[in-house]
Amino acid sequence: MDIDQKIFFNFHTNRQFIFHSIRIPSIINSFNILTMSKKSRRLAGILLIVFPSVIYGGISLLGLLVHDPAYMQNPLRQNLFRAGHAHAGIFLVLSLVVLRYVDEANLSDRWKEIVRYFVPTAAILVPAAFFFSVLSPDAIKPNDFIYLAYIGAVLLVVGLIILGIGLVRTQKNI
Repeated sequence: MDIDQKIFFNFHTNRQFIFHSIRIPSIINSFNILTMSKKSRRLAGILLIVFPSVIYGGISLLGLLVHDPAYMQNPLRQNLFRAGHAHAGIFLVLSLVVLRYVDEANLSDRWKEIVRYFVPTAAILVPAAFFFSVLSPDAIKPNDFIYLAYIGAVLLVVGLIILGIGLVRTQKNI
């Protein structure tokens, strides 16, 4: 265990004293407490910064419900906007959970990167498909943007299966 000694001066008593501190990382590693990698922590931070946009989307939907009679006349648009908002929120939370576990998985760095980015990418593609496929208030069927939902679903499933395999294969004693 590493111990640092630092000399401080107390201005109230005009005396010097020695402060002993223990380096926390050495204690954490000795108890095998796992922490997030820098890559996962950075991406989690970005996701948390982006998350208020989902809240703004919910407020926007509420505004459409209350103030836009044309929005209420198009059930397809209502349902896809609602689905887009719900999937954005759930997939962002799922992305944060995935980032917590990906560093513990028994996977190569390349597979960890795939997991780390596939799930949040699905959180972008699936809601985008729902929103952009019925942008027109007069839409009676979704346009070709709806196919982004299938791509996002594939990325999500691949990322989750890889992570699941990596966690099942994990042989670390925690």
